[in-house]
Amino acid sequence: MQNIVKDIREIFVQKFNDDEFVTDKTGVKTIEIIGASFLADEVAIFGTPDQNYIDREIQWYESQSCNVNDLVPTPKIWQEISDKDGMIHSNYGHLIFSAENKHQYKRCLEHLSLNSNTRRAVMIYTRPTMHTEYNLNGMSDFICTNAVQYLIRDNMLHAIVQMRSNDVVFGYRNDSAWQEYVLNKLANDLGIAAGGITWQVGSLHVYERHFKYIEEFITTEKKKVNTIKLVDHAMGNYMRGVTEFYD
Repeated sequence: MQNIVKDIREIFVQKFNDDEFVTDKTGVKTIEIIGASFLADEVAIFGTPDQNYIDREIQWYESQSCNVNDLVPTPKIWQEISDKDGMIHSNYGHLIFSAENKHQYKRCLEHLSLNSNTRRAVMIYTRPTMHTEYNLNGMSDFICTNAVQYLIRDNMLHAIVQMRSNDVVFGYRNDSAWQEYVLNKLANDLGIAAGGITWQVGSLHVYERHFKYIEEFITTEKKKVNTIKLVDHAMGNYMRGVTEFYD
């Protein structure tokens, strides 16, 4: 049985309740799942995606610009990891469409078009030189996505996203939207239906500043349970009344 987003969410809640924290490089607490693997069947693990931002980010990726100033308005996180001129590595459109990164999308399309059973359709996002390039000119951008593999099975195109590191709140929401976009685009170019996305992450984590989303989820779930109990209680009283009436 493959995990789904609901299972991953429950693990984070359990770790939060058990105070199972990991301290990251900046000294703040995180809740972390190592080696997470699940079907990306929901657009968010916690919180709600910002569709307006997602649309702008995908448009920026499509432009292949590696300058964060071309993503207007520029989110703080992109500003923080870019160099003084706004340059970064992680424009995902650049990484899969550009000649500079060896036409990853085009190569996958070719492999899948020639052999629908191929296991070679892999878009490689990161590169060996990332170990020395992540801090080039003062930036701090070690590409988070390692690679994405595409498989055609039962006449549907499926994706396996393999990530080095993934923040649950902003990272997963926006990255899953991008990967769904690419999956649909590739499926359309192949003339077949898009299937599911399996999400695999070395470190899937929630930062301390986002613990509020876990707390909100816990509170919401408690309210749901209490509402169900009230409804069940009311229905029990009603049925007892009906039984007594007919008795």
